[in-house]
Amino acid sequence: MKKIIILLVILNAIACKENVKQVKEEAELEFKIDAKLGEGAIWNHISKELYWIDIEGKKLHIYNPSSKQNSSIEMPCRIGTVVPSEDKNKAIVALEDGIYVVNTKTKELSLLSDVESDMTENRFNDGKCDPNGNLWVGSMHLAQNKPNANLYKINEKGESDKMLDGITISNGIVWSKDKSTMYYIDTPKGTIRAFDYDKKTSEISNERVVVTVDPKDGFPDGMAIDDQDMLWVGMWNGNAVAKYNPKTGALEKKIQVPAHNVTSCAFGGDNFDELYITTASVDMTDEEKKQFPLAGSVFKIKLKEKGVKSNFFKKPSIQIAELK
Repeated sequence: MKKIIILLVILNAIACKENVKQVKEEAELEFKIDAKLGEGAIWNHISKELYWIDIEGKKLHIYNPSSKQNSSIEMPCRIGTVVPSEDKNKAIVALEDGIYVVNTKTKELSLLSDVESDMTENRFNDGKCDPNGNLWVGSMHLAQNKPNANLYKINEKGESDKMLDGITISNGIVWSKDKSTMYYIDTPKGTIRAFDYDKKTSEISNERVVVTVDPKDGFPDGMAIDDQDMLWVGMWNGNAVAKYNPKTGALEKKIQVPAHNVTSCAFGGDNFDELYITTASVDMTDEEKKQFPLAGSVFKIKLKEKGVKSNFFKKPSIQIAELK
């Protein structure tokens, strides 16, 4: 009898463990909007707002979770990314013809760098700032079938350095907590690469692949990092944000999202334990549109994991004339 009881306890424990595995974490609707290509989520820890963009809608969005209000700034062309600046009421945006400073109050633009303005077959896509306040921003081939794009580093003077070439769709980029490693995604490669990052020089070296994404999980898009250096990746065609361990290469879990194309995510909130997620409404079949009517909206989930503060762009050291 004692053996039977022990066996039942063991079987019950196994069943409980399996049930835990089957528990799905799912993001909920935070802000309903029909963005065409929502992207570029980044938390402004000073203003307590979510900055994000609609690439094809040509808009910079600033969402305030406290008031549930979303303000928008129209851009003259497609916008690839946004990062907050150390300069109050300023942000840096990557447009099709260069990198600009936008005044979030007056909505006026100022040109910072015209890098790649002559490469009309490309446009700028995702980007983030390194620990020294430089903007790392990549371009993408518009037809998405040639590795003709590049990754640039742009400093506070507007000077640009090409850091990587041979890229097709430049996407997620983050730095480890100790500032020694940079992680980077070129979407069609289906991998996450790591580089040693030298904080003294802002240079990278020692390229290697740390995660290989299973195609059945989707295509890796925008990326965030938590305080344990785990990587959180929006999965295009994947209906989820995937959490990867760069030390082992393992997929640790998925956050299900009620949208087919999940594009980017950012940790926010007072404790950085709220994951904000952007999605797209483009590139969906009629059936997918019926299945995911909220595609294009912003979603959120509260997690036990916590993120870290995003780096802001270093205050420009040059006088920049605003474009009226």
